[in-house]
Amino acid sequence: MALDSDAAVLDDLAGDLDAGYGAFVRAHSSAVYTTALRLSGSRAEADDLAQETFVRAYRALRGFDAQRVLTLEARPWLLTITLNLWRNHLRTAARRPRQTGARYPQVADVRDGPEAVAETTAQSAVLVGLLRALPEHHRVPVVLRHVVGLSYAEIATVLECPVGTAKANVARGLDRLRALATACPEQSTTRAKKESP
Repeated sequence: MALDSDAAVLDDLAGDLDAGYGAFVRAHSSAVYTTALRLSGSRAEADDLAQETFVRAYRALRGFDAQRVLTLEARPWLLTITLNLWRNHLRTAARRPRQTGARYPQVADVRDGPEAVAETTAQSAVLVGLLRALPEHHRVPVVLRHVVGLSYAEIATVLECPVGTAKANVARGLDRLRALATACPEQSTTRAKKESP
């Protein structure tokens, strides 16, 4: 998103929160949802996390004065909320006993048809599986940099660390991802075939 359009969205938001909030959500919903999806690995959880992110952002923005809204780094701020909600979800899930019973499969999104996306789907499934195998401290920086497209400064803001640490975490995560990919390429491919619709 261009800086000019981001500034215009923030201007509208600072002028009238209710009137400008729809444009704010549209401007940032893709980044928030993509981050939630790559962190959780589940479309249903990603939908919930994205929705809750924007609910919490709205509540917080009600307490901001106009000047604070105008100087807001919206994308890193929203992704910090998303990341915190995801971590809270993991903590809550760890405290609850696992439910047994039937688990309904998620319906795959096949807008382009199976012929057009078969190879891409298999590759995506392998990559998603490898990302899910990374520990959180490696997965989050890689997702923020290479899936969402944040700058290192924005990653540092989201993770509350120096820019150099953000760069190092992305590099370490990529190294770990490469190691996982080379250590078990046939296992990843087999897993992708089993998970493909």
